[in-house]
Amino acid sequence: MNWFRMFAAFLSAALFLLPSTSSSAAEAGVEQRLADLEAYVRNSAPSGSLQGIPGPGHNGWMMMSAGMVLFMSLPGLALFYGGLVRRKNVLSVMAQCLGLAGVVGMMWWAFGYSVSFAPGSPWLGGFQWAGFSGVNADPNVDYGPWVSHNVFAMYQMMFAIITPALIVGAIAERMRFSALLVFCVAWMIIVYFPVTHMIWGIGGWMNGLWNAKAAIRAIDFAGGIVVHMTSGWSALALCLLLGPRRGFGREHIQPHSMVLCMVGTGMLWFGWYGFNAGSAVAADKIAANAFTATTLSALAGLLTWGVLERVIRGRSSVLGLCSGAVAGLATITPASGFVTPTGAMVIGLFAGLSTFWACSWLKARFRYDDSLDTFGVHAVGGTVGTVMAGVLATSDINPNLKAEWILPLVGRSLWWEQVKAGGLVLVFSVVATVILYWVIDRLMGCRVSEDIEDQGLDLAEHGEEGYTH
Repeated sequence: MNWFRMFAAFLSAALFLLPSTSSSAAEAGVEQRLADLEAYVRNSAPSGSLQGIPGPGHNGWMMMSAGMVLFMSLPGLALFYGGLVRRKNVLSVMAQCLGLAGVVGMMWWAFGYSVSFAPGSPWLGGFQWAGFSGVNADPNVDYGPWVSHNVFAMYQMMFAIITPALIVGAIAERMRFSALLVFCVAWMIIVYFPVTHMIWGIGGWMNGLWNAKAAIRAIDFAGGIVVHMTSGWSALALCLLLGPRRGFGREHIQPHSMVLCMVGTGMLWFGWYGFNAGSAVAADKIAANAFTATTLSALAGLLTWGVLERVIRGRSSVLGLCSGAVAGLATITPASGFVTPTGAMVIGLFAGLSTFWACSWLKARFRYDDSLDTFGVHAVGGTVGTVMAGVLATSDINPNLKAEWILPLVGRSLWWEQVKAGGLVLVFSVVATVILYWVIDRLMGCRVSEDIEDQGLDLAEHGEEGYTH
């Protein structure tokens, strides 16, 4: 009887203590899970059971954004450029955009992504991710704690595809298809991949936002330097080296379809939300601010071009309105995730003023044949936006600017860091373009013959016609 009483007492004590112990373990698990949930909402790295697991909302937004950026190139930019050239060259610019997508996409998989974003030197990444080795569905916390590594790589691939395609606008209607592809392959290796790593890569030489040891502490939210300045300034050098189209300055060379141009503009505008808001690498408040800034700058740029044309020429053209909208989008790109809505409106106003001046006065004054105003819109807009990002950026909009190595520059001398980074990239892009053109022109010739130019590149280069007569 005594043994039975002792056993009952022991069992009662065990039963009494067991719920308390289990409850403590459960409470610890709940606290950790709540912390991970908070990290998901704040887009910070999880520390518990969700480590290495992509977040469905952020991942879904980035997959959508990648598709939107590709939509900017195909069909957005292809239709925009296709409407601005003459009817006999419509397919040629579309083929150039499509061909570059295939070539650059393969380069990105083979080694481009790795040398752009993998750890390496301050100027170029390593080859550990070549062939997408190790680029799987698990997040790479260096670039996005809740976004799959392969999704981030695909998103950045779309940036790589559209950047050389922008150059097409400066040399349209006169450069050989094969020569353009060869030039852009070499240009991506020498210009785009190194600049991307220096500005955006971990440990990049000019990555002011994420590298405490950066020599130049520049910021570029979505590609003002990486995309618009590299392609725009290279486009100017290339169009000067290639020479003007036959009849330029003597006859009126007008777009064949402003309907296609307008449709392409709308597609570019839509895709630009993925371009800018997607650069937050999360569906968070920074993305929301970039979305808002993108819209307001585009509207301000469009309206500025329309008013200037009305005052100076007596009417507002559809071409001018489309150009103003694209100028506002290009100019806000480097600053979109750093500025207030009012700052975005100011940038959009300066976008309209500066690009209208470049496309109207500067182009006429120096008589260079930037066929579809790649330099006037993207180089000028990207440069203006890069500098203004340093002037108007605020940590209230982007808390990442509170990092101890960049916060002292915000509101003070960040603009000078922007000038230094932009100036170096400008010179580097132009010099590289001149050297590449000189080599390729001597090896295979860059410009089509006069007969082919008169006939049109659609039939001569591709054996097809965009329009039948």
